[in-house]
Amino acid sequence: MILTGNIGFPTIGPHRELKRVVEGVWRGEKSLDEMIKEREKLLIIRATLQREKNIDFIPCGDFSFYDRMLDLAVSFNCIPKRFKDVRENLYFSLARGTENIPPLKMVKWFNTNYHYIVPEIEKNQKLELRESDVLKDFLFLKKEGFSCIPTIIGPFTFLKLSNTEEPLTTLAEKIIPLYSLLLEKLKQAGAKWISLEEPALVLDVTEEEIKMVKEMYKQIKYNHSIILQTYFESVSFYDEIVNLPVGGTGLDIVNGKENINNLMKYFPEDKLLFLGVINGRNVWKTDIKKTVNVVKRIIEKVNPSICVLQPSTSLMFVPWSLEGEKNMPSEIKQLLAFAVEKLDELSTIKKVIVEGKIKQDTAEFTGIKRENIKNRIANLKESDFQRSLPYKERREKQQKMLNLPLFPTTTIGSFPQDKILRKTRKMYKDNLITEEEYKSFIREKISHVIGLQEGLGLDVFVHGEFERSDMVEYFGEKLEGMMPTENGWVLSYGTRCIRPPIIFGDIERTKSLTKDEIVFAQNLTEKPVKGMLTGAVTILNWSFPREDIPRYEIAYQIALALRDEIRELEENGIKIIQIDEPAFREGLPLKKEKREEYISWAVKAFRLATSGAKPETQIHTHMCYSEFGDIIEAIDALDADVISIEATRSKGEIIQAFENFKYEREIGFGVYDIHSPRIPSTDEMLKIANRALRILKKEQIWINPDCGLKTRNWKEVIPSLRNLVQAARILRKRYTT
Repeated sequence: MILTGNIGFPTIGPHRELKRVVEGVWRGEKSLDEMIKEREKLLIIRATLQREKNIDFIPCGDFSFYDRMLDLAVSFNCIPKRFKDVRENLYFSLARGTENIPPLKMVKWFNTNYHYIVPEIEKNQKLELRESDVLKDFLFLKKEGFSCIPTIIGPFTFLKLSNTEEPLTTLAEKIIPLYSLLLEKLKQAGAKWISLEEPALVLDVTEEEIKMVKEMYKQIKYNHSIILQTYFESVSFYDEIVNLPVGGTGLDIVNGKENINNLMKYFPEDKLLFLGVINGRNVWKTDIKKTVNVVKRIIEKVNPSICVLQPSTSLMFVPWSLEGEKNMPSEIKQLLAFAVEKLDELSTIKKVIVEGKIKQDTAEFTGIKRENIKNRIANLKESDFQRSLPYKERREKQQKMLNLPLFPTTTIGSFPQDKILRKTRKMYKDNLITEEEYKSFIREKISHVIGLQEGLGLDVFVHGEFERSDMVEYFGEKLEGMMPTENGWVLSYGTRCIRPPIIFGDIERTKSLTKDEIVFAQNLTEKPVKGMLTGAVTILNWSFPREDIPRYEIAYQIALALRDEIRELEENGIKIIQIDEPAFREGLPLKKEKREEYISWAVKAFRLATSGAKPETQIHTHMCYSEFGDIIEAIDALDADVISIEATRSKGEIIQAFENFKYEREIGFGVYDIHSPRIPSTDEMLKIANRALRILKKEQIWINPDCGLKTRNWKEVIPSLRNLVQAARILRKRYTT
């Protein structure tokens, strides 16, 4: 029997309704009741849509006001002691912090651009089952006439991705009874199947960990009603995973090619097999014929009791629907499938398998080719990936030119973007104001922020990025071969949404990307203003890339465009250029054995963009919310003069990555958490700087926020930056001899 299922669907709504109501609550403009009603409305919309698409296994529990790992932490009472006196809005306080309490850590969810909240499980913490949104949503949808499958992040993944003060085996003994109790409540409420998501099983799991997983699933109640879902890669310990005492197993065969090979050899005949056949991470239509042939070969070989076709992962990583794209060229649109359209693809594949007729209703995609770009890449030499002088010699020239003080201060790039700015940008896009009127408005904003930085006493300025809606989307609008979307929003963290551009052809820079605004800003001040560019790897990873050429080739194309932009900025007097690469670590393959190739071309892409810069030009890069310990050598290989990274939510843990590696370049450890509305004190910032000083020389350290300031408001930013500058001044006084 062939059925269809889904792992998850976008939560934000077709027009970002969830974002607006949650942020309305934060501003005091909406009530909690309004927020709950909006949730219920969206739950019905999502379930109705999936039912209309004939999805047999419709998930519930994949919906969250902020983050599902946070939801589960609250359900299990994983509340750190520092929050014990918080009574109002505890849930959002954990994610965003309060005036006096820093929030929980936030990092990337596996190799995606989604950021999850890291639960903290303190030693001897009393874990207990509190209210569960999964149960609430199941009961609500049941009342509305829907038969859904509750889906929960599984116990191994929850513990593996949490910050814990006790061994995982000890915590497993505490948490399995809570999972059993939650499953019991769901079964009593009428749930026939319950999905436990275990993406951590695709990591390089150890034998000790797999032993713990087997014991957990042996002890958990109602285990034969469990669908164990994995995604993002092939599972480690395949035989052990598919033989766990559960009723069904989900395997990604889009991103997990080893899963296909293993399935051809064996799968238990008495279990449900959930096959991830639709790419939940990209927007191109599925090759129906190819997918049908793979599925047929698998099910003929292993003969599972039931085969369920599903996306490779939750569809939260793609936009809601193509219906929101009114002006997209038809020749591109016909080749795409967003979340809604991917559900149609599942039905199509099922129908083809059952009826035996294969029909590919779209033309095969071949990206637009540009011979000049192809030739330029083909003619690259080793010298194109090397700066003209080694770092130490460059640093002397840069110090002489820039004459920066100890502990120089700067920001990452963007400044707050308010309603007036967003409204003006939309008016320009809708042709309601002229280009000159828009440019004049942007120049006013730049002039204001340059004056503000002068007043605050920062050392290296930025122009504020007011002309940019998003750090990748902006370049997607400027570069040939890339296309922005109108309503292609996907969730990045909390309520923060981005619109990844679509890469449909060879990428070429045919005009200046950033010169006008940055040069205008530099002409307003004697202080250096950073040229601000988004790196090739991040543009690639935060876009929906074409799939007809290797990813490294796309990265090189973007890098060449940036290389040309850097040259033009230098010619116009810009002395510091920052190439942001927050997605560098994110693109790292989940299996260690596959990482060397990625690191090689990702490093080369960065160096290709920057190696043409003059020795006097100081090249910065920025990375945030990543684990750096396993890529510290790659970071060093980038050969950037200055790197800025996050060091606030991780409580300085990232600094550990540099303890055992002699890093000689300059580093800005972010001392101001911009993903929280709280204003950090000077003392908090000094603590992070002082920790860095234990392992780095004073001449290496910059003082800066951990990311751009676009999502914050001015009343938070100004006092926070004032404290930041004060921290730098205290350090200078203390360390100047």
